[in-house]
Amino acid sequence: MEIKELLKQVRAGEIELERAEELLKSFPYEDLGYAKLDHHRGLRTGFRETIFCEGKPDEYLVQIYKKFYDRDGEVFGTRASEKQYQLVKEAVLEVTFDSVSRILKVEKEKKRIGKIAVCTGGTADVPVAEEAAQTAEYFGSCVDRIYDVGVAGIHRLLNQRERLEKVNCIIAVAGMEGALGTVVAGLVDCPVIAVPTSIGYGASFHGVAALLTMLNSCANGIAVVNIDNGYGAGYLATQINRLAEKNRNE
Repeated sequence: MEIKELLKQVRAGEIELERAEELLKSFPYEDLGYAKLDHHRGLRTGFRETIFCEGKPDEYLVQIYKKFYDRDGEVFGTRASEKQYQLVKEAVLEVTFDSVSRILKVEKEKKRIGKIAVCTGGTADVPVAEEAAQTAEYFGSCVDRIYDVGVAGIHRLLNQRERLEKVNCIIAVAGMEGALGTVVAGLVDCPVIAVPTSIGYGASFHGVAALLTMLNSCANGIAVVNIDNGYGAGYLATQINRLAEKNRNE
């Protein structure tokens, strides 16, 4: 069934609004040949499709970005470069680029709910933490940034306990040995998402050491995402934050 035909049936009262919504969730993508744009992802999952910019040919990235912008009025891209920003800006003047998180976005004003804390072991982990924080903010969560509170100076983290106790979810971003997630999870009653980063010396194996530490944590209530995957952590934290706020309001 085509969208136009479906809308005609809704207008004529031949199909219930709820049924039409269900049908729209399974409608096809926009096929560009080199990419299939999932315009209905937001309807199905509550999150619009994000563009992973790194590795995409220049022409493809610009066309994909503009397609989403023309349709939705806002776009979120991760792992972008300065060069890609300049190329996209020629087609979408409103686009902004953050060189720390490498996020390339056009964002509408929106109401943010709940609260997520994003913590880092050190300042070198901030780029991954900012990817997580800005992802959560883009998808409608309030974020409290608590940076440079690693276990080498644990008093810095303990001084932030009051802030940690006021959030629905915590993202703990750390490289080196990756112990931050375990320590945080032992202090709070909310879910903790641990993000290993590739920061560290030789035997850190580009984040594998931190990843294994987090996967083998002795603390309960920890979920672990891939190395340097701030976006995945921000997405999951937003899902948790939305559920917490929904339950609080029921």
